[in-house]
Amino acid sequence: MKDMTDREIVVGIDPVRDWHMALAWAADEAHRRALGLGLVLVVPPQHDTQHADGGTHRIDLRRTGAVTLEAAAVWARSRHPDLEPSTHLLDGLPAPVLGRLSLRAPMLVLGSRHLSRTEEFLSAGSLVVPVVAQAHCPVVVVGDAEHVSQLSPYMVVAVDGSESSKAALAVAFEEASVRGCMLRAISVWRLPLLSFQNRDEGLQEQRRMLYETVAGWSEKYPDVELTHEVLAGHPVEELAQAAEHALALILGRRGNGGYTGMRLGSVVHGLLHRAFCPVITVPLAQGT
Repeated sequence: MKDMTDREIVVGIDPVRDWHMALAWAADEAHRRALGLGLVLVVPPQHDTQHADGGTHRIDLRRTGAVTLEAAAVWARSRHPDLEPSTHLLDGLPAPVLGRLSLRAPMLVLGSRHLSRTEEFLSAGSLVVPVVAQAHCPVVVVGDAEHVSQLSPYMVVAVDGSESSKAALAVAFEEASVRGCMLRAISVWRLPLLSFQNRDEGLQEQRRMLYETVAGWSEKYPDVELTHEVLAGHPVEELAQAAEHALALILGRRGNGGYTGMRLGSVVHGLLHRAFCPVITVPLAQGT
């Protein structure tokens, strides 16, 4: 078991649920970027200490985890023979452990079951929301495989004028550049319940904000074909629909914009459940 470096994309391996799609995304990304790949499986502590066989059960969990990690490493090497993944069987609460790993990692990749909010609350194994909320690096949540359609490949980045969406733009342009795909910069205008601003004025102001926020990035990434789009409606529904066939949807996290607000804003939270393409959340620190 090698030590993890700061040039390894970290992917969480779930010993219970299918890990192949998340690992495929992470392995492909590591291959594209000539980075390493770190496979992490976290064994949580035993909450029930009343049973005498608790120690034996934990040994079984670690043995199963080690077997799963080795199978995942073999699978990753079969997908990209140039990769030599490192494997890490760690003890602790999974969300905090992965959060600490995000301090060094360039990217963290997790699988998702598309839980409803109620299911998520009741599921002890749900890691997506707590990890996304505390991560220090971009987190990729892979619910489905990257979509293939008759459309030219594209990615979607949500722009709301906040500092966090500017951080998302930096990641989005880099991702689009390494993939050679188009980038759709999308801002969603939602008419406030108490406002005298008419629709045309609101949309025009939103367009101005979008162009100002994106200005300069095309000069830095001349190879990326960029489109600007302002949509009207609910941000979760509009962005999910726009990204239906996207390679990924990129969102900023933490800030004062409409897509952030709370530590994990309602739109980010909603899209983690609603979007069926991979979702990349970018913390504000990435842009500062």
